[in-house]
Amino acid sequence: MNSSNLPTVSVVVIAYNDAGLVGEAVSSALAQGPVVTEVIAVNDASSDGTARVLDELASVHPRLKVVHRTENSGGCGTPRNDGIAAASGRYVLFLDSDDILPPGAADALVRTAERHRAPVTVGAAVRRELPQHHDVPWMPGLYTPGDVIERPADRPELVRDTLCVNKLYERAFLEEHGLRFPDGRFIYEDFVFTSRVLAAAPRIAVTGDLVYVWHVRRSAAQVSISLDRKDVGNWRSRIEAHRTAARTLAAASPVLGSACHVKFLEYDLRMYLRELGRDPEYQAAWWTLTREYVDTFAEADVEAAAAHARWIVRVLRATATPPADVERLTRLAAEPPRLLPPYAVGASGEPVWSEELPVELDGLPALPVGELPVTVDAEPAGRGAVRIRVHDLYGRLAEAGPQTARLSFMPRAGGEPVLARPVELLPDRGGGWIAVLPFRLADLAVTGRRQGLRRMQAWNVGVGVQCADGSSLFTSLRPRGRLLRRRALPSSRYGVLLAQPYRTGAGALALRLAPGAEGALYLVRNRLHRARAARGAG
Repeated sequence: MNSSNLPTVSVVVIAYNDAGLVGEAVSSALAQGPVVTEVIAVNDASSDGTARVLDELASVHPRLKVVHRTENSGGCGTPRNDGIAAASGRYVLFLDSDDILPPGAADALVRTAERHRAPVTVGAAVRRELPQHHDVPWMPGLYTPGDVIERPADRPELVRDTLCVNKLYERAFLEEHGLRFPDGRFIYEDFVFTSRVLAAAPRIAVTGDLVYVWHVRRSAAQVSISLDRKDVGNWRSRIEAHRTAARTLAAASPVLGSACHVKFLEYDLRMYLRELGRDPEYQAAWWTLTREYVDTFAEADVEAAAAHARWIVRVLRATATPPADVERLTRLAAEPPRLLPPYAVGASGEPVWSEELPVELDGLPALPVGELPVTVDAEPAGRGAVRIRVHDLYGRLAEAGPQTARLSFMPRAGGEPVLARPVELLPDRGGGWIAVLPFRLADLAVTGRRQGLRRMQAWNVGVGVQCADGSSLFTSLRPRGRLLRRRALPSSRYGVLLAQPYRTGAGALALRLAPGAEGALYLVRNRLHRARAARGAG
């Protein structure tokens, strides 16, 4: 069956004040070929030039139909519902105005849907960080290409994929079950829509083809809703969307409802906790809101979550206000998780959160070494080396016998990591293990250039620990002392090499590296731009 004989698709594009980007989105939909019978662009009463851009495109592309709303809906749900109502194709595919469909996406989805007679078909999606063009797969490993899921309850982990845009929906299926998005100003409407879809128990087919490119523009003047987390209102909206989704799923399948709660604890809660910040007013409001919600979770759902998520819930439930060591909790929520010292024990010798909050860290003795939230400190040890200290964790690491450690530099824009040579770990008099790990910034800069990183390179810095029993772990580094000082180093290759170690939002060590005078100037300008943006946000 060629593309011209395939059942047709209606692509629904929603847009609000996105005149500069909507044309690219619409063009990517039109470029899908004859399988896309129509592109329905819903202009949600934009006040910029979006309407003009869409009308001009429609005048030269007969397949483009434009729906102009006279009143802004305040969200994404209503314009998508308008698009469904206007659709005539057998299938419906959603696209946001600042994203794109890669070539062949609609064709791949329809072929898979027809082959397996599936009302819902899902494909691969990536979050593309711009302007770096760094692609991060969305929910890697969740789906198996070629798989057919007869009932969502057979795969409860599917509740983790809350996107509506990486899926093809049979329009008759949407109409039969009355499946629509929440109307009006409802943030995280995807959560509710995808829960309604799963609750309707469709057969779901999977294609391995890339079907959606989600553009992430963190430096945009107006960031997307999912990135706009400057006040507690965003978190409140996410909780309400999750609450609605969980109820919908639980009514259809207790298994799916439980999986939705576990997903919240392991993913949503940890993501927002690690970005909690230092504002006491925000922390207090966030803490109260979160605590009230997790108190509604069944104990069985908390027990089903990963150990790190369980410990966070236990601490939340143990105190009505943020504890003095709340920053320590944010580090446990990081990826990879790190439990910072000191390490307290309870009355019976069991590991607990702290002396002030003796919340048991249940399950820690049984965790595999690779899942232990080990903390590794790093401080300068002269030019071209760092001194690390690996903290033990209630004797668990000592049991495995740490032997060697080596630095790993991972490009934040994607690509292969650069590994330093392993170095023997020695016992530290104060407990734990120490080593001096060498590295060569010039070699790192050369590798970065080969990977296409030109004026400025950004690297995450981690450490791998190999143990005598064959186990290993990998974690980030906690910068200490004067490690974060910027340095300008002479370089025979580049003339000058500017190195700026810095602490990420999760408290981990990262490195900006600028080879040559052009790179150094770019790094300085970039730093000034971030400083001005921070002052403006404040």
